[in-house]
Amino acid sequence: MTRPAYFDAYPNIALSRTESGILEMRLHSHGDSFRYSASARTQLLGAFQAIGADRANRVVILTGTGADWCAGFDRSPEVSPDPALSLAQRWDIQFWEGRRLLQTILDVDAPMIAAVNGPALIHTEYLLTCDIVLASETAAFQDMPHLDNGVSPTDGMHVLWPHVLGPVRGRYFLLTQQKLDAAQALDYGVCNEVLPADALLPRAYAIAERLVEQPEHTLRYARVGLTQRLKKLVTDEMALGVAVESLSALAKA
Repeated sequence: MTRPAYFDAYPNIALSRTESGILEMRLHSHGDSFRYSASARTQLLGAFQAIGADRANRVVILTGTGADWCAGFDRSPEVSPDPALSLAQRWDIQFWEGRRLLQTILDVDAPMIAAVNGPALIHTEYLLTCDIVLASETAAFQDMPHLDNGVSPTDGMHVLWPHVLGPVRGRYFLLTQQKLDAAQALDYGVCNEVLPADALLPRAYAIAERLVEQPEHTLRYARVGLTQRLKKLVTDEMALGVAVESLSALAKA
């Protein structure tokens, strides 16, 4: 099978695919645990667009590298926003990319499995777009950065977390920066299984291998049907959420 060019186009995303069509999407920063950045957000948007357009991808496994799924930021100059840009210009980019990213993930017409290899404290809403969520025993879930930086947690977290946890638990989770360990996440319905770290990815592949036994159109139409409600929520609520997040950041500045 020819290796698609987009597999090597994103510095923070390692992509590989089995002969049966299982795509592994492993986030990383310089080969170690993934740290979020403006550059990474742009890469994720491009990668999910390419993944969704490639019909050879029949099941997608989203995972991370090392001890964390994503628990910190990469502040190095080459991946941080250009300091010459005004705050308004930087938030305009955030507004444009932020609104599109969740919709682009949901537009991937292949079932998605999250294999959460460790603490997921930043942009955990990406994981909640997956159809199956597996967690390592070391995993934890939190929205850490927004309130730490005096910014409203409304860039997608406000859509997915109340949907998964329920409105009361979801608002509490975001406004108190509640951290759910793997056992709590399982109890709250955030993940489907909790596994030892060394069993996490093999289990994801085992589920994926069973899924790819299904006809191609069955898998695609299942994903379309199962994500329709989330797409509607994102369409209805994302633009206002990112706009008020931007305003909160600008007011703070």
